[in-house]
Amino acid sequence: MSKRIAPITPGTKAELAALEAKILQERGNISPLYQILLNAPEIAQGWEALLTAIRNRNSLSPAIREMIILRVAVLNRANYEFDAHAPHASKAGMSQEKIESLKDSKISDVFDEKECLILKLTDVMTQDIQVPDTVFDQVRPYFNDQEILELVATISAYNMVSRLLNALHIGH
Repeated sequence: MSKRIAPITPGTKAELAALEAKILQERGNISPLYQILLNAPEIAQGWEALLTAIRNRNSLSPAIREMIILRVAVLNRANYEFDAHAPHASKAGMSQEKIESLKDSKISDVFDEKECLILKLTDVMTQDIQVPDTVFDQVRPYFNDQEILELVATISAYNMVSRLLNALHIGH
């Protein structure tokens, strides 16, 4: 499957140097996703700011964030996203058993009650869009308002990521 938009090779456009440096500082490399985003510098800049805040600058544990990202990737059939984040999940302490079980349509009993509720919220937001009060009311006792916003923002943002990856054939 070929990419639908040509990537921008890092270092080939002087006007992108500052943005590329920012991406390198935050990410350590300019991935195929960012090479595509560089076609629209304002979007690439906003994308970088949003995703950095969601992934690196919120109060949720890295394991919870990565669990959400992997589940969204599975639900949206974004294999590139899953493969890119599985090592981050391992580094965050998620077991290989949990990582692999996220690929199952049913939420596995390897997850504790809190994790199951997070995955249920992820599934509902990704597949059904509308979150019934019954689901939200189950999640609420475990999180304060900031954490709930961070959960919902993480699920929302990584749905955006996987849908862009899929629509533009980014990845392998």
